Amino acid sequence: MASTSNTLLLLHSRLSHNQSPLLLRQISGTSLTFSPDRFLPPLSRRTGVPPVITCTAGTTAAANLAPGTPVRATSIMVIGATGTLGRQVVRRALDEGYDVRCLVRPRPAPADFLRDWGATVVNGDLTKPETIPATLVGVHTIIDCATGRPEEPIKTVDWEGKVALIQCAKAMGIQKYVFFSIHNCDKHPEVPLMEIKYCTEKYLQESGINHVVIRLCGFMQGLIGQYAVPILEEKSVWGTDAPTRIAYMDTQDIARLTFIAIRSENVVNGKLLTFAGPRAWTTQEVITLCERLAGQDANVTTVPVSVLKFTRQLTRCFEWTNDVADRLAFSEILTSDTVFSVPMNETYELLGVDQKDILTLEKYLQDYFTNILKKLKDLKAQSKQSDFYI
Repeated sequence: MASTSNTLLLLHSRLSHNQSPLLLRQISGTSLTFSPDRFLPPLSRRTGVPPVITCTAGTTAAANLAPGTPVRATSIMVIGATGTLGRQVVRRALDEGYDVRCLVRPRPAPADFLRDWGATVVNGDLTKPETIPATLVGVHTIIDCATGRPEEPIKTVDWEGKVALIQCAKAMGIQKYVFFSIHNCDKHPEVPLMEIKYCTEKYLQESGINHVVIRLCGFMQGLIGQYAVPILEEKSVWGTDAPTRIAYMDTQDIARLTFIAIRSENVVNGKLLTFAGPRAWTTQEVITLCERLAGQDANVTTVPVSVLKFTRQLTRCFEWTNDVADRLAFSEILTSDTVFSVPMNETYELLGVDQKDILTLEKYLQDYFTNILKKLKDLKAQSKQSDFYI
């Protein structure tokens, strides 16, 4: 049982330019190749090299601090709670009676909707390790949905921030850590974001924390802004000529399965799960489905895969565009001849879930277009009525 304590934790950031493990990179020509063994900070394997975060708590082991107040298993911390997946995890947790705390960066516009739902919001920033420990006091389980903002370097949150968080979780005696990763991240070391996710999985494993890794393929919610809205607004829809297939999943289903996994005795420490939707779709199939449901044709602008590859190579030539190149590398994978999907039968059986309860993309988009078209129709009717009285 984890416990809180009055013992002072002095955490010192070691994320300087010379000490960051992300800088252990091998440069070959204009491309970056990450090696997981070199990419990971030292734990049990290596000695004599300072870790990214150093915790000093006297002579008492951080995971066994006492005396203190036992932490309830229903006390959870959601990292990345304002994101597409994070907010659904918060909603599901609250609906199931969990005591939810959300780590949110200080911002001009506070995340009031989380408070309105009943969650506790605490300010903290993964890029500032000294802000993390106090937020974890009294927390039993961390659910990590966070990822960096588009304008940030990938390494800042997704690597350095996660290493700091995991080390703080270890020091504070967190009992379970749920980490969301990317399907097939171990097979694409040439893509920085996927390599970072895989290295974080390995680092979490070496940390000794009781953990579960959940790899995801794609969110249905992301298709609304990418395809549904542009089609309704008669704007261009961007696609590619690649046959990539992605098994999109509703984030509400992901959240529901996540809490089943957390409670399940079948999901042991270190378990790797992959969640995928009922069917894998190509970009063209998604666009065609949206056209049918919207009742209008899409203005499709096709970007050849060769253009993405050339653009990535070009942006690698300039230091200030390296982060753009990193993200284009991920886009290149998404536009290759790849299938982002896995059979889910074993996972459903493990979690005791009926496949019929998993929302299909057809149903998700049908519900969206039905609701939005009804609202548009009502707005037009109100507009005509107002014109009549004027």
